[in-house]
Amino acid sequence: MKMKKMISLMSAGCLSVGLAATFVPLAHGADLMAVYRDAVAYDAQYAAARAALDAGREKLPQGRAGLLPNVGLTGSTVWTESDTKLRDPRFASRESQYNTNGWTVSLTQPVFRWQNWVAYNQSELAVVQAEAQFSLAKQDLIIRTVVAYFDVLVAQDVLATTQAQKVAIAEQLESAKRNFEVGTATITDSQEAQSRYDLAIAQEIAAQNDLNVKRQVLRTVIGKEPEGLKPVKSGVRLDTPQPADIEKWAEMAETGSNVVQISQAQYEIAEREIERQRAGHYPTVDLVATRGRSSISETTATSAGIGLNVGSDTNTNTIGLQLSIPIFSGGATSSRTREAVALKEKAAADLENARRTAALNARQGYLGVTSGMAQVRAFEAALVSSQSSVDSNKLGYEVGVRINIDVLNAQSQLYDTRQKLVKARMDTLISLLRLKAAAGSLSEEDVTAINALLD
Repeated sequence: MKMKKMISLMSAGCLSVGLAATFVPLAHGADLMAVYRDAVAYDAQYAAARAALDAGREKLPQGRAGLLPNVGLTGSTVWTESDTKLRDPRFASRESQYNTNGWTVSLTQPVFRWQNWVAYNQSELAVVQAEAQFSLAKQDLIIRTVVAYFDVLVAQDVLATTQAQKVAIAEQLESAKRNFEVGTATITDSQEAQSRYDLAIAQEIAAQNDLNVKRQVLRTVIGKEPEGLKPVKSGVRLDTPQPADIEKWAEMAETGSNVVQISQAQYEIAEREIERQRAGHYPTVDLVATRGRSSISETTATSAGIGLNVGSDTNTNTIGLQLSIPIFSGGATSSRTREAVALKEKAAADLENARRTAALNARQGYLGVTSGMAQVRAFEAALVSSQSSVDSNKLGYEVGVRINIDVLNAQSQLYDTRQKLVKARMDTLISLLRLKAAAGSLSEEDVTAINALLD
């Protein structure tokens, strides 16, 4: 059944869909948006990605710390007892007890440490990389949720179609038995119908099992048993993705894909790592300031009965510049620099591979949408033809120009076409999401757009 209402979901790269053909509504309950919110709150992969993002954002303050002053406080107190006995008896022995205590506050402010500046730039790139990785995880969650949701809908439709086919075969079986009893049909008709009926029962069992499996897959994403999912409205018709140019999508993917952005950040980090390792040959200059106090309290007694109680307090303040020039480190700095150069070449190759893969995914997604749209149109036409074939074969069977197997074959073709049409629509919608994910533009707005198609 065709409908006139259109729903536009793709404009400048957004999804665009309309209503066009028959879809079997089976269950009513949670919609896609509610399921997606459950997935955001429950999915373990997404939770791990969120924690990884929080950890990645800490790279920035860590890199900034290398540019800020370091302040330290040290303190000590030491008790000492000393007993000195001289070998010459003309001199008195001496016993002393004293305490030494003090504290020092030190401040070191880097003035010129080039490797610290480079590390700070790397930390900024590390945050960009973490953000892109989280965006990739979010897009992955959207696709996994939609796929799991649609898999349940498709499995429900397969089960319903199988059950409807079983009912139709049962009716044909009863008709064949009646006709055999009155002598207008052979036993072969009944046997063929019975065979199809038994096969339909087996298919129903398999369809029920597949539905249970698909529901469990969705449960691992949302954390609870899906009690009922809203089906798609009576069919969807898809408009061509905009821009309607496969190469434009490939170009967008080469720059906008989250995988490409992750690899781009990694390449720039590797590029700066060469500079950071080379800075191991550069001198460093620090501003150093200290303030301290030390005290000594001493009690001394001699064998001659002379006792002394002495002590001292010393305050110290220093400020100055400290220059450090590396001369030779056993070749470690040069080796680490060569290692960084090699890793940069690896990162460049990884970046190029990411761009090629993103472009390939975009082309595959675009072709999946366009071919899916063509398949949907073909199955829609085939569904009309199959229904006409069933009607004509039933009429022909009633008037005796068709046999029972003709009716059964026509019915089987009708239900098979209906299942393929449902799956083609779902696959095309998913291809649209994958296309946008490849271009890096998939977002929750697309979930809302798909959700608008639900009954």
